[in-house]
Amino acid sequence: MTPESRPEQGMAFDLTPRAKFRIAGEDRLRFLNGQISNDLRKASDWAAIHACVLTAKGKINADIFVVADGASFLIDTDAEQRERLAVRVERYVIADDVQIEDVTDEFALFHIIGGEAWRSFPAAKLTTSERFGRAGKDVWLKRGEHDAALQALATQMPVPDEQTAETFRIERGIPRWGLELTDEIIPTEANLESSAIDYSKGCYIGQEVISRIKMSGQTNKRLCGLVPVCDAPLVAGMRLFTAAPEAKEVGWITSTTVSPRVGKQIALGFLKRGFQTIGTRLDARMVENANSGMAAGLEIVPLPFV
Repeated sequence: MTPESRPEQGMAFDLTPRAKFRIAGEDRLRFLNGQISNDLRKASDWAAIHACVLTAKGKINADIFVVADGASFLIDTDAEQRERLAVRVERYVIADDVQIEDVTDEFALFHIIGGEAWRSFPAAKLTTSERFGRAGKDVWLKRGEHDAALQALATQMPVPDEQTAETFRIERGIPRWGLELTDEIIPTEANLESSAIDYSKGCYIGQEVISRIKMSGQTNKRLCGLVPVCDAPLVAGMRLFTAAPEAKEVGWITSTTVSPRVGKQIALGFLKRGFQTIGTRLDARMVENANSGMAAGLEIVPLPFV
């Protein structure tokens, strides 16, 4: 994919490395709905939903997509969550008629934004999803069909490499597990309330905390867009401070990239409540001491960047 490529021309993301699970059994709907933040009844054989698996304190155990598949549900999540998610979900299977199967190695998975390349796979499981803040198509294939499918897609549209896909993710303001999403983050802090939470569904683990935040309208921190205002680069891990002489620590940077579409470096980071106003300028440093270490100036901007 070249810097000039646009999603409107079509882009295909290879998501095959993601961990995948099949949830089956007579109690699958009731059981899984009690584990996730979105309403599973909105998932169908042709439409996936975004959801989070939470702790009792409302913090994220996993960020997932769920789609119905006949008499079962298919879940996909970050590859790093393969073992952890299985343990987390199985922990709550007590007297339920539920079977959890790891099917990571059985399926290839592509996500297509724009274009109609998905029509080239009539025998695949085709579903809609919003993985980058906009509608796209998921293509589920047998793992053995991966290479041929990748070649076919590459003849019709750009298939971003890992770095280009990461740039697109950051441009869209989408949080990623291990960077913006960890077991210390609540979904609303990562701007997931509109895509991954259903406030009217029945009970699920962590719901009390999520409902309380909804009623108060406040979070302790929020994922924001950041751009440099000088030549000094922004680096993931930098701590964010208000201007001197106060120099109060108010957040940190989680992801950075150089965006050809924006024309400069961009970053994602968390900022504490009261320090999230668009246009605010802050100092970024690699150390917690605001008076030492490599420094850079930055400005808070709206998400998504493009």
